[in-house]
Amino acid sequence: MIAKLNEKKSYPWIVVGLLWFVALLNYLDRQMLSTMKSAMMDDIPELAKAENFGLLMAIFLWIYALMSPVSGIIADRFNRKRIIIGSLFIWSGVTMAMGYATTFNQIYILRGIMGFSEAFYIPAALSLITDYHQEKTRSFAIAIHTTGIYLGQALGGFGATISKYFSWHFSFHSVGLLGVVYSLVLIFFLREKKAYFFDPSKKSSVSYEFREMFKGLGILFGNISFWVLLFYFAAPSLPGWAAKNWLPSLFTETLHLDMSLAGPMATVTISMSSFFGVLIGGAISDRWVMQHLKGRIYTSAIGLFLTIPALFLFGYCCSTGAIIFGAILFGLGFGIYDTNNMPILSQFVAPRYRATGYGIMNFVGISAGAVITEFLGKAADNGGMRHVFVLLLFVVVTTIVLQLVTLHPKTIDMTEENDIADNKQLKS
Repeated sequence: MIAKLNEKKSYPWIVVGLLWFVALLNYLDRQMLSTMKSAMMDDIPELAKAENFGLLMAIFLWIYALMSPVSGIIADRFNRKRIIIGSLFIWSGVTMAMGYATTFNQIYILRGIMGFSEAFYIPAALSLITDYHQEKTRSFAIAIHTTGIYLGQALGGFGATISKYFSWHFSFHSVGLLGVVYSLVLIFFLREKKAYFFDPSKKSSVSYEFREMFKGLGILFGNISFWVLLFYFAAPSLPGWAAKNWLPSLFTETLHLDMSLAGPMATVTISMSSFFGVLIGGAISDRWVMQHLKGRIYTSAIGLFLTIPALFLFGYCCSTGAIIFGAILFGLGFGIYDTNNMPILSQFVAPRYRATGYGIMNFVGISAGAVITEFLGKAADNGGMRHVFVLLLFVVVTTIVLQLVTLHPKTIDMTEENDIADNKQLKS
């Protein structure tokens, strides 16, 4: 039965469905902690200090960022099915273990392990999806997968609700157990698909793998378009993480709302708008790229353009309606942008280096997010957070202009043959 399922023409979409639930768990598990601080403080008093709680958020972010390039390199060299299943199993086990934690140090260590294990998922999953889905369906396939991320992010906000009626221990135990069980399901239903093959006559060794790794990094960093993509990925991450981490505080400051209302209002508005944004962006991009090679780039630029008036509204408006409208615009635009990152990368980078490329992009994006999160914290203490949101508007404008002027794809889908031909052309 499983063998017949793998042979079906619909299997590429089944892969998206299987990974959709993993993406949901990926963000649900990491987001839960942020809503359960008050429930956990009675058992772990150190969490009452904002500084300590910030350390828990930071350790995850920095380890996740540092491991992203490594995870991408590994995904390009080894079986992605095993990487995905192993990653899910470990971070779900960590989530379960957090329910047994009794000290701050235990939570801190487990949070670091979660950042390490979760970093292996996204590069491997997106690389696998792009191998199963070619030109006509690639952006929409990734869009569907990305809706799982946004839904998981939104559901993570209900961790406190579960804790209220049961306990924070039960919240971690139940969600962690669900992930462990699902990782076992994937063993039977998920199948690897390499769009390229390594030479079987060459025996794998540590030295050989290192040579191949540095070869891949050399090819990526020798590609001017990849440098543009790195900036293109990092720059929008500044307003993206700013909105994700500080918009509830902005709602509280500007609209004078209690955080219990401002938090869900900001988070759900952004997440749900992004949910629809990725679907719209994926559908438009797949059609547009069939008519024009820069179709995905144009679609992404439109998405970023929608965030410009949103950032203006965040900075200058004080009415509830205007700021909520800004949040809707921002979420919609960021979703349209977000779903096209890997498809655009696939127009410039051959399959065997895509996970590595996305891992590096993830590193610069999350690092930018960590920097802006800390910067906005200081700005908030000085009452200047709204001004920072306005300044980020100019970062977005620069990004749009740069990508429209400098990115000129030669194909919808960069293949090994195209890549070799381009390298020969450059050398000659």
